[in-house]
Amino acid sequence: MTSLADRGIAALRAEHDGLVAFSSDRLGSPSGASDWTVAQVFSHLGSGAEIARAGLGGESGPDFNRSVWDRWDAMSPEEQAAGWRESDEKLVAAFEALTPEQRETLTLNPGFLPEPIPLASIAGLRLNEVAFHSWDIRVGTDPAAGLTDSSAPLLAEHLSGGLGFLLGFIAKPDLAGEPAVIDLAGTPYRVVLGDNSRLTTDAVPATATFEGPLEAGLRLLVGRLGPEHTPATVRVTGNVTLDQLRAAFPGF
Repeated sequence: MTSLADRGIAALRAEHDGLVAFSSDRLGSPSGASDWTVAQVFSHLGSGAEIARAGLGGESGPDFNRSVWDRWDAMSPEEQAAGWRESDEKLVAAFEALTPEQRETLTLNPGFLPEPIPLASIAGLRLNEVAFHSWDIRVGTDPAAGLTDSSAPLLAEHLSGGLGFLLGFIAKPDLAGEPAVIDLAGTPYRVVLGDNSRLTTDAVPATATFEGPLEAGLRLLVGRLGPEHTPATVRVTGNVTLDQLRAAFPGF
């Protein structure tokens, strides 16, 4: 049986190869990330890959990270895009080179948690970053773009499991008006919005329903389901509205 770490690494490879195949001549144009151009998203992903690869070897830290960001910020848009390709390839290859035993036993601290987490969650953190920022790049030329079919289910699994703490960082439940439990129709997932905001598979009584693709529900949770990028099939009913949910999940 393929492990969660194996599936995460395979998804990172698929995201990398998919973005390599994507051709954009609009590096200076706005992306799906607020205030970032397409080139700046490439820079963020490239510098992040460099820092993550150093972290696999236990070499990263605040001073190192800052030096990496400064170097990438000084690059031209063309250098940022080309640099991402090389940097991300090295990181994905480093993940792929880990032995089966390392994939199951290695633990690392990404630098902002109180204790190390399993390699599967480290790969999940990177996938969370790559999948949404890859969308930021692609949506610049395709307003109807969504998350990939390979990444969306795996992200939901991570966000309802070991990476559940991320929604606690992102959510602004007070902006929704009242607590809510939103059933993502057609999936095993529910979004709990309140004191302990989270994505869960627990049978918590729902107060609202989100109808639409799972990938759209995930984009909602990270502030990437604006009106111009919302599939026509999306509909929210119950004690909260879609606009209230957009406010409660402003994203990053």
